[in-house]
Amino acid sequence: MISKKTVPLLLAAALSLPLLPAQAADTPATQVAAAPVRDLLAPILAGDHRSDTNKARDQWRHPVETLEFFGVEPGMSVVEIWPGGGWYTEVLGPLLNANGRYIAAAADPNGASANTLAAIQRFKDKLAARPDLYANTQVTGFGPKALDFVPAGSVDRVLTFRNVHNWMGAGWAEDAFKAMFKALKPGGVLGVVEHRANKDQPQDPKAPTGYVREDYVIKLATDAGFKLVATSEINSNPRDTKDHPKGVWTLPPTLTLKDQDRDKYLAIGESDRMTLRFVKPAN
Repeated sequence: MISKKTVPLLLAAALSLPLLPAQAADTPATQVAAAPVRDLLAPILAGDHRSDTNKARDQWRHPVETLEFFGVEPGMSVVEIWPGGGWYTEVLGPLLNANGRYIAAAADPNGASANTLAAIQRFKDKLAARPDLYANTQVTGFGPKALDFVPAGSVDRVLTFRNVHNWMGAGWAEDAFKAMFKALKPGGVLGVVEHRANKDQPQDPKAPTGYVREDYVIKLATDAGFKLVATSEINSNPRDTKDHPKGVWTLPPTLTLKDQDRDKYLAIGESDRMTLRFVKPAN
């Protein structure tokens, strides 16, 4: 088992960057939280564990500003719902490895398709390849039959990035929000980033384009018991017209149309996204 004192050293070495002052070898891990989160994230974002492709998406996903907005800090227990290939895992895992707890609530493997099971295994292999960064990462399952993904009232933050439309399409978005509410401690925060539909368009409850109206997401959360405390335009993109032939997947990084109008969609960039911060009331 890697000690809490040792991990900051290993992290800095693995990222091929100098130690930050707050992460000196003789500094207790509990003091790392005193450094601003953006200072702790800087060497992680520059680290050699991140591909150039993932780093290039920072301009669209704004990880520093987004995690600051959600109030994520070392020492917290943080769940990421459906981390996919692990883009945010590469950020949250190292941040919380030495001081805190990062829980990746991947897709529920029970009854899953072969493709889903393969994706889960690739994610686990990614963690196993870098124990210096992910030794303390926990993996659990989340799905319509796996809603109790952590003990009730046990975590400080639940974060989900561009997943609400998936739950809507499968018909269990309401249950997903209730489960996230149950998982959080009183006073805990739910952070949601989602592709944002135009507010003057009717909302298809199945969200086939991948876009969801902001008021619709807010209602899903508040109906589950959450209180909306702040919204942010950190991840907005006014160039996104949201009328693309293959929905949100027309845009990068997916570029479903491949070379057809590729330059046009690259010029637009990634989707316009809402960024919402909810709280589970303390009472």
